[in-house]
Amino acid sequence: MSKKESSILIAGGGSTYTPALVVMLLESLERLPLRKLKLYDNDEERQKTVAEACKIIIKERAPGVEFSYTTDPEEAFTDVDIVMAQLRVGKYALRELDEKIPFKHGVVGQETCGPGGIAYGLRSLGPIIELVDYMEKYSPNAWMLNYSNPAAIVAEGTRRFRPTSRIINICDMPVCLEDIMARVIGLKDRKDFETSYFGLNHFGWWTKIVNHEGMDLMPKISEHVKRQGYTENTQKGQHKEESWLETMRAAKELHEIEPEFLPNTYLKYYLMADSTVEHANKEYTRANEIIDGREKDVFSECRRITENGTAQDTSFKSNEHASFITDLACALTFNTKERMILITENRGAIANFAYDAMVELPCIVGKDGYEPISMGEIPTFEKGLMEQQIASEKLAVDAWEQGSYLKLWQALAMNKTVPSIAVAKEILDDLIVANKEFWPELK
Repeated sequence: MSKKESSILIAGGGSTYTPALVVMLLESLERLPLRKLKLYDNDEERQKTVAEACKIIIKERAPGVEFSYTTDPEEAFTDVDIVMAQLRVGKYALRELDEKIPFKHGVVGQETCGPGGIAYGLRSLGPIIELVDYMEKYSPNAWMLNYSNPAAIVAEGTRRFRPTSRIINICDMPVCLEDIMARVIGLKDRKDFETSYFGLNHFGWWTKIVNHEGMDLMPKISEHVKRQGYTENTQKGQHKEESWLETMRAAKELHEIEPEFLPNTYLKYYLMADSTVEHANKEYTRANEIIDGREKDVFSECRRITENGTAQDTSFKSNEHASFITDLACALTFNTKERMILITENRGAIANFAYDAMVELPCIVGKDGYEPISMGEIPTFEKGLMEQQIASEKLAVDAWEQGSYLKLWQALAMNKTVPSIAVAKEILDDLIVANKEFWPELK
C-alpha cells in the first residue's frame, strides 16, 4: 500500500525561512509524500519573490507536487492536511523597535523575552487566531503546527480563546541545542539520544540525556558547557552570528547557578539581564543583523533563481527549523509515536505547577495529537522562576483580551527583565506608540 500523500500550507509564505522549509519537505518526500504544497501570506509582493523561486525548486526536484501561492484565505486553506504557520506580524521594522525601545530604558531588548516579547505577543495573537479560524472553516480536520513567535504568549492565547482547535505550538530552540549537544560529544544529531526537559518556552532545563543503550550523556555534555557553553568548533547549525554565539557562551554561567541541569540559552535574558544590557550593541541589534544578513541573502538568492530560471546551484539548504516541523508532520500523519518537545497545557505533567500553564515538555506524538510525559515535581528555584514568568505571560493575554492598560503594565512589571514599575510604565508608553496599528486600544 502506498503512503498517504499530504497537502501542506505554509502560512507566512514570504518568510525568510520558507525556502529552507520547502527544501526540507522535498528532501523528505519518501517519509512524508506530498500531493500539494501551498504558500499563503497577506504581503503579496514579498511572498511572490519567495514563491517564484520555490516554484522553480519544486519543478526541478519534485515536478509531481502541485504548487501554488495566494493571498486569498479560502483558496489557501481549502483542501489542506497540515498548516505550518510562521508569521512575523509587523515584520522586521517592529522587531527592531521591540529590541531598541527596552534598551533605551536600560532593559533587555529581545524579540521573544521581556518587553519586546510581550509587544510581539500582543501583535501576534489576533492574526494567529484568524489563521486558526480559516483552517477550521475550510479544512476542519487539518492540524496547525505553529512556529510563530513569541510561542509562549501565542500558546496561552490559543489555549484560552480556541481551546478545542487542532493547533500545536512549537519552538526549534530545544532541538537546535540538542543537535549541538550531540555534535560536541561526537554523535550525528539529536536523534542519537533521548532527553527529559521541562520549563516554559524559551525558559527551560534538560534534566536527563541518555543514548539508546541507556548510557548517561549528561556528564560529558556538562563538561563541554562548563568550558565553552554551547559554542562548538564546527560550521554546522543555523545560528552563527556573533549575537547568537554570545548567547551560546552564556550557558557557562547559567549552568553554574543550576549545575544539575542543562539550561536553555534564553534564560540568559532573565538571569543575566544586567550583563546582557551592558554588553549589547543598542544601536545595532539582532534585528539589524538579520535585515543586513539573512533577509538580504534569502531575497537575493530568490531573485537570482528566478532570473536564471534554475535552482540547480542554489545555496538554500534544510536546517533544524525545517527538520523539526517536518518530523512533527510525519508523526501526526503516520502515527509514529515520536518523542518531541512541544508546548502543552500542563494538566499535572509537572505535579507542583499550575494546571492550566502552557509548559514545554517531551510529548509522544501520533495521529490523534500528543500526550505530555510526566516530569513529577520540579525544584523550588526553577518553579519560582517559572511562576513569575507564567504570571507575566497570562497578564499580557489578559491585557489583550480586556484592552487593559493596567494589566499590561502589570505584565511588564512582573517580568524578571524589568527592574521597577516606573521603568515598566515608561517602556509601555513607548510600546503603545510603536504598536498603535497592531494592538487593541488600551484603557
